[in-house]
Formats: sequence, structure tokens, C-alpha cells
Amino acid sequence: MRLFVYGGRGGWGYGLGVKRAEKAERILGILEELYPRPPVPLDHADSFQLLIAVLLSAQTTDARVNLVTPALFEAAPGPREMAELAVDEIHDFIRTCGLAPAKAKNISKLAKIVCAEHGGDVPRTFEELEALPGVGHKTASVVMAQAFGVPAFPVDTHIHRLAARWGLSNGTTVEKTERDLKALFPREKWNNLHLQIIFFGREYCPARGHDLATCRICGWAATKKRMREEARS
Repeated sequence: MRLFVYGGRGGWGYGLGVKRAEKAERILGILEELYPRPPVPLDHADSFQLLIAVLLSAQTTDARVNLVTPALFEAAPGPREMAELAVDEIHDFIRTCGLAPAKAKNISKLAKIVCAEHGGDVPRTFEELEALPGVGHKTASVVMAQAFGVPAFPVDTHIHRLAARWGLSNGTTVEKTERDLKALFPREKWNNLHLQIIFFGREYCPARGHDLATCRICGWAATKKRMREEARS
């Protein structure tokens, strides 16, 4: 069995670090058995469309995004076409998504910047992606991982919740949880792993009405204290 020790200031200590590492290894085995080739849940044809779809997914389900993007991408399949659409036109396509007015403005600005400053190509660095309107670290991480194959570990609120539930992180922010998960799992597994966790959460480990004791992962990974707390909630 591989042993991982997380050190440094604010670390977990040797014993707890090993415990988490062993837990992470077992979780990884379960997830790879269930989802050996996890697909990207957002429909897209290229890196630009993926960028737009991930931007739209904030406070909106992937299913909803996949309902609105076919018409949007038919009208504007790339950044040059998107830059030519008025903000109101973009809004008409995405109006059923959460935060649609702000997203429409950001998509318009983003498309113009991609054309003017990047030659119509989606930038390939975290810094350049995160400088685009409406693009945060999580969105940039998804694009880097799924469009360009760069190891990244996008952590949204769902992964943040499951990492805490499974005892893999005690982070109070998604940033801290991302650091903890990167320290526990092999770098070459990150790109698939964030998708595998998302799919497992949707299928087996929902936020509410979940019996942790009978869950394939929570049943042994969650602490008894955690089980009691969620049972009362």
C-alpha cells in the first residue's frame, strides 16, 4: 500500500495524514471501478464552447446548460460569431440559466477579448483564463483539464461537500479543499477524479436525504460524528 504523508505548516500530522491517504486510495479504487472513463457532462464541440458552457453552469444544473447551448452555439459556434451577437441576443438564448443577465454580459466581453487579445483562440494558461470576464479558478481548471489535458482539480461546492463528508479535507473553503485533495491523490488522476466524484455524488451520495451508513463510501469513510450530524439535519 502506498503511503502519503502531508507535511508543512498547518499539516495533519503523520498518523492522520496516512489515514487520509489510505482512505483516498480506497475511494479512488471505488470511483475508477464505477466510472473508468467519465465523460464531460457539458455538451461542447471545442474549447471555446466548453468555456462558455462551464461559465453558464454556475448556479445552474448541467442539464439546464445542455438545453440552452445547442441554439446558442448554432447561432455563435465560435468567439468571432459570439462577439458579433448583442448582449440581449445572448441573454435570449440563456435566459433560463441562473444569473443570465450577468452571464450574457460576461460572455459578450469574453468573446471580444478572445478575438482581440488571443487571436480567436481560448488561452491556455490559468492566468489568462482567469483574467477573462466571468471566469474564476474553477472554470479555468475545468477548461485546462478537459480541453487541454493539463492536470487540474476543479473543486465546486459538490466536491467540497463530499470531501468533507468523506473526511478527506476539513477545509472551510473550496480553495483549501482543492489543496488537500491535490496532496492526497496522484497528479495523473486529477482530471478524471473530479468528474468521478461529481458522478458518484449525483448517483449515490446526494446532499439531502442520504443514509451515510449504507453508502458505499460514506459507510466506512465518514466518521460516526459526521453520521450523527447529518442524520439530525
